[in-house]
Amino acid sequence: MKHAIALIAAFLTCVFATSTRAADNYVAYAQPVIAFTHATVVDGSGGKPAHDQTLVVDKGRIIALGDAPRTKVPAGATVIDARGKTLLPGFVMMHEHLFYPTGSNAYTEMVVSFPPLYLAGGTTKMRTAGTMMPYADLNLRKDIASGKLVGPDIDVTGPYLNGPGLPIAGVHVLADANDAERTVNYWADEGVTSYKAYINITRDELRRVIDVAHKRARKVTAHLCSVTYREAADLGIDNLEHGFFAASDFVKDKQPDVCPGAAVNHSLATLDPASPELKSLIRLLVDKHVALTSTLTVFETFVAGRPKAPPAALDLLLPEVRAQYEKTWARIQATPNPDQAVLYPKLAGLEKQFVDAGGVLLAGTDPTGYGGVIPGYSAKREIELLVENGFSFEQAIRIATLNGATYLGRDRNIGTLAVGKRADIVVIDGDPLKDPTAIENMPLVFKNGIGYDTAKIFAAMKGTVGLH
Repeated sequence: MKHAIALIAAFLTCVFATSTRAADNYVAYAQPVIAFTHATVVDGSGGKPAHDQTLVVDKGRIIALGDAPRTKVPAGATVIDARGKTLLPGFVMMHEHLFYPTGSNAYTEMVVSFPPLYLAGGTTKMRTAGTMMPYADLNLRKDIASGKLVGPDIDVTGPYLNGPGLPIAGVHVLADANDAERTVNYWADEGVTSYKAYINITRDELRRVIDVAHKRARKVTAHLCSVTYREAADLGIDNLEHGFFAASDFVKDKQPDVCPGAAVNHSLATLDPASPELKSLIRLLVDKHVALTSTLTVFETFVAGRPKAPPAALDLLLPEVRAQYEKTWARIQATPNPDQAVLYPKLAGLEKQFVDAGGVLLAGTDPTGYGGVIPGYSAKREIELLVENGFSFEQAIRIATLNGATYLGRDRNIGTLAVGKRADIVVIDGDPLKDPTAIENMPLVFKNGIGYDTAKIFAAMKGTVGLH
């Protein structure tokens, strides 16, 4: 027995050592002082870009940012000539997961592939908006924070808070409001920092979740159905997921605490974007300071005629998982759903309407559905879709950076490129202000002043998504 334990320990040590060496191989820049010269800077504030800028990093912090002719480059600094390049803040993505769909109602934790892939796609801070394996997420957060693993900093959301009716074995079913309180307190003690209510929760359970979470200084978001957006806002919820795609407020004769299923999509497909009912709901959400999270990436995958996932992204998938995606994508193209064709552009447009009314929009990608949303590529796509649906590139970057950092209470440290903040910097080879798809050309991502070669991460992760 002792011999077997020793062999297992040696194996795990070897695996970890190999992982650590691979992580070291991703690093392109680790010098303490780095200066980007002659760059275009989109700083994340939503303001106009600044051209011909010099940005200086010292020991993981931005110490200077200004016009190149007037900003001194320290002696001995490693200089990166950024002519023709655009610098963005590291993305703060608010609806991410560390699991991936690998079969019918089956999800597999991606503890090896997802952290480096998220980072390679520009995400330096993320919230896991729901989990199947909370201890895996908590341990990953710790190992990334300590430098043992490469990936974004993680705001860990606890397990889904849901009532009966969801055919997923990994989700706990709440018995009542007392069970909801017990669950919230248990996971707060274990270290989660956010909570997510789900489609079959009751109002009493949600009320208790919000009250207890707020007493523990945690925030609550939700993907709703049984409870309407208006009811959740009145209960004091902080955030709602998926823009307006999950709003059951417009279903006629909706029964309290019951998810009306397909009637939600029908009600939204026939909803008038100029209706008084919608305007009233938007006004309530704004007045109650309820943020919405845009996840256009996952909804796009269900609409015929929308682009397929890029070949390089599909190369990251385990062959069996890729085949599953390809089959479903082909079926959607062959038999398009007319409701989806109406819903997607309409509800994407409502996100702009919400922001124009004063609402706070966050960005996320939700790598679920049938597998077409793949970390490393999905955050870039979410930003492209925000621009496609009416936001300027500068606004889209703010939604994907500063808005998330502010919601998480981290905006003094991350979320914009500014003197004194952590050096989380995305390097784009090209000008996404002229062509948003230039954001796909992302050779380097800096987190805390360390620059990672994204091509090396992608090469190392080929064929791993869906496996681990």
